[in-house]
Amino acid sequence: MPMRGRTAVAGALAPTMMLLAGCAEPVAGTATWPGAVLDRALLDESDFPPGVQYDRIVDQPDRPDGAGGPGPMLSRPAGCADALTNVIKESAERGPGSAAKYAVSYDGARIAMTLLSWNLDMDALEAAADRCASFEAFFDPGSEGIPITTAALSGAESGALAYQQTMELGGSPTSVFMAFQNVGRRAVFGLAFPGNNPMIAAKASLPQTFLDVFNDQVGKLRSS
Repeated sequence: MPMRGRTAVAGALAPTMMLLAGCAEPVAGTATWPGAVLDRALLDESDFPPGVQYDRIVDQPDRPDGAGGPGPMLSRPAGCADALTNVIKESAERGPGSAAKYAVSYDGARIAMTLLSWNLDMDALEAAADRCASFEAFFDPGSEGIPITTAALSGAESGALAYQQTMELGGSPTSVFMAFQNVGRRAVFGLAFPGNNPMIAAKASLPQTFLDVFNDQVGKLRSS
């Protein structure tokens, strides 16, 4: 993809990317309550095929979500570039133990999963996705609009919301996949981007690999 295309994808999808990844870096050590509850419910390296790269990630507690990253692009209708991100932020709990995260990399995809100590507002997420089913994003007020669609994605279990968000830039579509589900008093949300890396032995096919990981993570949280 040309550099301007990669910039557009990053700009339009950055809010969701940053909310998932946070100011992420590898984490070692033992979590304390209530984080230990979420820790026990995370899929770990042994739950994935050989060759998958698995990394626990942690937010820096003194920095807000998305600090240091690119802001959302302009959009028409307004607010669609970061609509789902804003819904999550509005209901978010903060502080130690409120979330646990990891990322897995395949040849074909990078997938991030986040477990939350609180419920997502599923009705508001669905309404935001419906409102922004089709919108345009802009580098700046005078630039040409970039068409983006948000479409429901089948394959997640009942009660989940899953979407494929696709940007059309220069006739080339690029998609990101996301899914959300409440489990008791907690929640899971995940994000996947395509990405080829022949140095990784394990292969992914999107969206199926993402949905498999998401459903497995929901199942482990439910049984924990």
